[in-house]
Amino acid sequence: MADDADGPVYYVISDLHIGGDEQLGEVDFLDELLGFLERLETTDEDAELLINGDAFGLWEFTEVDGLEKFDILTERYPELFEQLQATGESVPITLLPGNHDSELAAYDEYVERLAEYNVDLVQSESITRSIGDRTIWFEHGHQQDPNNRFEDFGNAYETPLGYFYNTHVTSRAGRLSDRGRYNWLKDVQAITPTERVPRWLLSKYFYREMNPLLRYAVIPFLLLFNISVLLAVLAGLDVMGIWTMPVATTDAVLARLGLVGEAVHFLLVVNVAVAGMIILIGIPVYFVLRDVGETVERFGIFETDLTVDPEEPYEEAAREVFADRPETAVFCYGHTHRPGVTEVDGRLLVNTGTWLKRLHRRDVVAGVLPPVFYPSYQLCAVRISAVPDGVAVEYEEIGKPSPSAEEITLTERLLTLGREPTPELPERSVVSARVPESASASTADE
Repeated sequence: MADDADGPVYYVISDLHIGGDEQLGEVDFLDELLGFLERLETTDEDAELLINGDAFGLWEFTEVDGLEKFDILTERYPELFEQLQATGESVPITLLPGNHDSELAAYDEYVERLAEYNVDLVQSESITRSIGDRTIWFEHGHQQDPNNRFEDFGNAYETPLGYFYNTHVTSRAGRLSDRGRYNWLKDVQAITPTERVPRWLLSKYFYREMNPLLRYAVIPFLLLFNISVLLAVLAGLDVMGIWTMPVATTDAVLARLGLVGEAVHFLLVVNVAVAGMIILIGIPVYFVLRDVGETVERFGIFETDLTVDPEEPYEEAAREVFADRPETAVFCYGHTHRPGVTEVDGRLLVNTGTWLKRLHRRDVVAGVLPPVFYPSYQLCAVRISAVPDGVAVEYEEIGKPSPSAEEITLTERLLTLGREPTPELPERSVVSARVPESASASTADE
């Protein structure tokens, strides 16, 4: 990490989602988080740690209410709260509520309880920090998401759409996860956007839960489905006498191979027959579904799109902040679980990512098999500091081995050969130290 900082240094993490019903209470990164806090405890920098929302998964507790959730957290993770208390004696720790732990903004008792562990809970949608002549804007980001926005921030009884998804789907998954062949269902909280959940469930069922004999019986057919469709079309042309050469040539070649040729011919006939039936059924079904879709769209039943653009709302929010507060150099948020740095109007839009597992969808190399979701960890803390040429933003990576070796089967690896993800954190970025003239003018007017 850079050692040329001049003045305060801000370390920012978010989206830890600690806590929840049953299997959701398992914190895979606890050792890494404790190690990071221990390092901060001994730093020589003029540092502050900001936890930018969703530190806890309070939404995912469905069997207790109010401060009972905090009691469970302190009982379940005593070493974490002890380390927060120890680190907070050396380095200020500031916590902003997110959507999953929005209750932190609803009860003043949380301020007192967290203060016992040297954590300063700020019950606000956003905060700012100075860095040289510039400032940094911090917010969790859920207020830019219509599915998780609170019209009355701090109201314990307001429940946006995301609340119902997490209490009915995510929490339920936490209670059922250990019933699978391995404990995978709890990872539903790592799927973003949530519209990918059905495909993820299909993928995990096929590669993990399906009876192995059944899976390996259907893989060859699904893998060769595209070829089977082509062969079905050629067989149809042969039957109609339009083009007989491909089928005649194939039959002649297979006849020379004896028993092997007969076996291959049998498999091809079965595949072609099934593919042909699917084509015959699929064509009218396609037109019916398309007509239904057009009718639904005409009535405007699904005018609201649940999928939220992972970047555009935050770019717009950042532009508004930069316009109202031109001295702002960095707009820092979380919520979407996607670490990234984007330049907006000469300033930086920074996402702090997540400490949860991330899942990367990869389509198979051929056929119509379900996609594979590769897991990875991108544990990191965003470090923001003043440097001679401006304000520097860099990602401090906290190493954690990839879980792919245990969670991705050999079948999944072979079907996505050459398509394994290689996630990387953004490189260091610097914003100029010069404050825009509009900011200087507005300061003079005041």
